[in-house]
Amino acid sequence: MTDILTSLLAMPGLWAVLAITCVAGVVYGFAGFGAALVFMPVATAFIPVDMAVAAFAVSALASLVTLVPRAWGQADRGGVSMMIAIACLTLPIGIWILRSNDVTVMRWAVLAVTTVTLLALVSGWRYATAPTTTARAGVAAATGLVGGATGLVGPIMVLFQLGGQDSVARSRANTLVFLTLSGLLTAPMMALQGILTPQAVVLGLMLMVPYGIFARVGQALFDPNAQGLYRKVAYGIIAAAIVMGLPIYG
Repeated sequence: MTDILTSLLAMPGLWAVLAITCVAGVVYGFAGFGAALVFMPVATAFIPVDMAVAAFAVSALASLVTLVPRAWGQADRGGVSMMIAIACLTLPIGIWILRSNDVTVMRWAVLAVTTVTLLALVSGWRYATAPTTTARAGVAAATGLVGGATGLVGPIMVLFQLGGQDSVARSRANTLVFLTLSGLLTAPMMALQGILTPQAVVLGLMLMVPYGIFARVGQALFDPNAQGLYRKVAYGIIAAAIVMGLPIYG
């Protein structure tokens, strides 16, 4: 353990990784999603992708203490719990698709649908009725499947939430609880695939404290009465996710 810690402290770019972790925490605390979108491009410039994914998954568990307790009281607990369970059932199928197929066409299709939906929301479209259990189950299944195959988890859930009539406080709470708890449940899958290495775990524990502190800062910045600001920030994060998710990069 001491050797791992020593090697990580000597790692080039550690301070950049720590800094982007703080920014990711603020974004997640405010918006309820988008932390990985901020963290991954910078972190993977200094550490391997699989290590970055695993370390971030460990550090993000700080949200269980810093953000989830308040969000849990604001969320639709029954609906979100059901969606988490279904998403975790379809996530392994998505991972299998990722491992077994060329998913470029699927990524283009997902990004196209996400872009059209985002443009509709920006223009003011909302669905008028409360989502049925079947609709929630379908969104959850798609989220797990697409998340496993392409890594695009947050935007699907956020677009579903912002397309309804819920307040931004409840939409944010539902998204935050869904992403945090489903992320916790995917940790065993990472361990089974050999991604959750001792080095990744130690790095994740190093990042956990700054991530948790700055997530609380983001939470303090969130104003449930500023619905327009929240929607603009959420739309901006999703648009960035679309651009960064284009299958045109090496």
